[in-house]
Amino acid sequence: MDVCKIPENASKCSGSTMECFTVLSTQAQKISIATLCCLFGTLCVFENSLVLYLIFSSPRTRKKPSYIFISSLALADILASIIFVCSFVNFHVFNGTGFSKEVFLLQLGGVNTSFSASLSSLLLTALDRYVSISRPSEYKLLMTRKRAWIALAVLWAACATVASLPLLGWNCCTLDSSCSELFPFVDDSYLSGWVCLTLLLLGCIVYAYARVLRRARQHAAYMEQQQAQGGKQNARVRMDVRLAKTLVMVLAVLVLCWSPVLVLMICSVFSRLSDRLREAFAFCSTLCLLNSMVNPVIYALRSKELNSSLRRVFSRFRRQPKASEESPEAESTHRSSVVET
Repeated sequence: MDVCKIPENASKCSGSTMECFTVLSTQAQKISIATLCCLFGTLCVFENSLVLYLIFSSPRTRKKPSYIFISSLALADILASIIFVCSFVNFHVFNGTGFSKEVFLLQLGGVNTSFSASLSSLLLTALDRYVSISRPSEYKLLMTRKRAWIALAVLWAACATVASLPLLGWNCCTLDSSCSELFPFVDDSYLSGWVCLTLLLLGCIVYAYARVLRRARQHAAYMEQQQAQGGKQNARVRMDVRLAKTLVMVLAVLVLCWSPVLVLMICSVFSRLSDRLREAFAFCSTLCLLNSMVNPVIYALRSKELNSSLRRVFSRFRRQPKASEESPEAESTHRSSVVET
């Protein structure tokens, strides 16, 4: 019997079973996937690395819990893009199916850990925004740097634990159970559980953002009624509203990019997918990279502090070549102008 009939015979874990998951049949598809992965992955690493630099180069931003959570999101997106692009392109484009089950599950665990940490970081960011906008007077007491780092440590440990379960034994080879149509060696029950966990995270993020928006609207209405009062309180409310809108933009991109992948995963658990749908899943998977690439762009456009830091960095690089060619008097003039900026 042909070992490539999935999922019935995939549970036998034959060495040739891996070839059944290389669904790209034409050279044009492989070139398209490689181009999308390299483009999105390169931009994702560059943009998120820039976000990390902007956050940790400024004493003001690196001490704030909200930016600590954003830095966790950027780090998760960097790791996800590197691991995903290397393993995905090697598997689907170069048909790299010669590695062992353990190596494949280790790569898959790294991708799952990174993407799960990305979603969880968004959830912590939403909770941080909700506390900030709903209880501003108690925010500094409730959300300290120590608590932020503890929350991130628990988050990453939980994501790594869940992602390593197939490697530790929850796979269709060890259990002799039905394998997934989309991932080699992955048990259908584990895939169902991971999808449910991802949907739970998305649901919590949506709920948290809904609460943030509700509080933001209340603050905006209060701001209009209290225009005569001091500018500090109004500035704080405007900042909360701006950050709330930023997070909603991130959430909208997240849902649009992840929905096709999750829908196809759910369908694969309950029914047999056609070859066309499995090819579509390969292309939809690149949308996860697109999400990781778009997030830092939204931060740069919407975050006033990061935007200001980015302008200072660009200004510094523009002035360096000019300073080396000009006289000492002109160089001192440039330095004074940088200070003023």
